[in-house]
Amino acid sequence: MTNDTAAPLAVVTGASTGIGRAIAAELVERGYDVVIAAEEPAIHEAAAELARDGRTVTPVQVDLATAQGVEQLARTAREQGAPLDAVILNAGVGVNGRFDQTPLEDELNLVDLNVRSTVHLAKLLLPDLVARGDGRVLVTSSIAAVAPGPYHATYAASKAFVHSFAEGIREELKDTGVSVTSLMPGPTETEFFSRADMEDTKIGQMDDKDDPADVAREGVEAMLKGRSSVVGGSFANRVQAELGTHLPDALATPLMARMTKPQD
Repeated sequence: MTNDTAAPLAVVTGASTGIGRAIAAELVERGYDVVIAAEEPAIHEAAAELARDGRTVTPVQVDLATAQGVEQLARTAREQGAPLDAVILNAGVGVNGRFDQTPLEDELNLVDLNVRSTVHLAKLLLPDLVARGDGRVLVTSSIAAVAPGPYHATYAASKAFVHSFAEGIREELKDTGVSVTSLMPGPTETEFFSRADMEDTKIGQMDDKDDPADVAREGVEAMLKGRSSVVGGSFANRVQAELGTHLPDALATPLMARMTKPQD
């Protein structure tokens, strides 16, 4: 595959590892040039590996939990000399533990990254897609969005926010040529659980977590088809999403607590 000026352009956040890295790889495989962003230096290694497939891959090492980081990424995307075709709002972190015992700065950083940066970057980049009358947006939510999440309460609430946000702006943009898709993964084999200090939970210790490449492929396919949402990964995830949606919170919440409570 050779590089050319006709290649579509995508932005992917949280792309140094995990689902975001796999989404970037899926897009490169489909012929996209990509701008990938993350706070870790590993974003440069990811870019070098992805560029081997012949596409232009531009790494941006920024802290998207800050307004300056979001604005820098938006500027870099616009400087690529090609119109944006797809925006993948994937960056996110988790915090595990009883809310009154977790550090305030960790919870607020989660809100800034998972929620604020998603809204901010969408606000900066979506008008460009709408002006062209064409484009795709993929927002990474989670099956955790469908019910309260004890011991990762702020994370679950943040994913409920971005799922609702995606569904809401999708309706607003339905006549513009721009579609918005919410990707709802379940437990996936990524660094999320170690970074969120969830390795001592039942969900963190699961042996049959989903492959991020499978989740990424399903998310990208749903995005390109203009679907409203997709539950990524195993059939069990779809079952859990349905149960979480329809079960009363009073029943769903203690069930989730068994999976996310740190082990003594």
